[in-house]
Amino acid sequence: MLTLSSSPVLYPLSDRAVISLTGEDRAKYLQGQVTCDVEQLKLGDASLGAHCDSKGRLWASFWLASLDEQLVLILNHSLVERQLPELKKFAVFAKAEVADTSEKWQVFGLAGEGLSQWLNEQLDGSDNLTPDGGVVIPVAAEHALLLLPKESAAPELPHGDEQEWQGLMIQAGMPDMSQPHQGEYIPQMLNLQALNGISFTKGCYLGQETVARAKYRGANKKAMFILAGNSDQPITINQDIELQLGDNWRRAGTVLSIYQKNGECLVTSVLNKNLEPDAVFRIKGQDDSRLALQALPYDLID
Repeated sequence: MLTLSSSPVLYPLSDRAVISLTGEDRAKYLQGQVTCDVEQLKLGDASLGAHCDSKGRLWASFWLASLDEQLVLILNHSLVERQLPELKKFAVFAKAEVADTSEKWQVFGLAGEGLSQWLNEQLDGSDNLTPDGGVVIPVAAEHALLLLPKESAAPELPHGDEQEWQGLMIQAGMPDMSQPHQGEYIPQMLNLQALNGISFTKGCYLGQETVARAKYRGANKKAMFILAGNSDQPITINQDIELQLGDNWRRAGTVLSIYQKNGECLVTSVLNKNLEPDAVFRIKGQDDSRLALQALPYDLID
């Protein structure tokens, strides 16, 4: 249904926000707020991560990158209204400033065969930093995010559709939560532990007790899965997904992210881990739709 282009393609992303942290305590401050190990990031490094409330429920999942004199978080724009005040809450006690700087940046997806070689030629061994102060964030094999200052010229590559990028991220098993799911999931439910988005050795951060309990006591029974199938009607974020049980259907989860084209669809959803591989699903209210589990491109560790 969706295949990687035979050469690099640029995907302008309009639904991404950028939050910046500046000040000499920026790394120390963020270290106590998020799941990933901020202090291990060198200039040009990046990591998946999550920001939780005190009970370990997610305000946001994001990509974090270390730039010159600042840290940047790239996340779904719909999360910012509730998440940014929470991230700022304790910054008044540190030499750190937190701000929504989306208007200063452009965010792109990059994907296609030969992307790694193309990036090596463009960056010339500069540790993922672009000459104009931006950064390339490797996401998966031959997939990357590109963050550039607003005034910078975008690479001269063929442009792809934003929805297609979403589909590629679903195929790569990458989580992309949005506002309707804030406060619902712990980080392991979005598979962040399998994607190096959680450090279990870094020390304290908001929600750590819940995250650690899910790992060491087996407290988490859910994970993010990829479903593929068909539906002739539009599918929306947070729409219910039902599991077939004999002649009946039971609610199993909701749509986390969606790619849909020509009646075919890919979705991610947080579901129970103990599902049978041949389980049959449908979109609630779309009785003719059918979805099936797809193999994740990584091991689903606890």
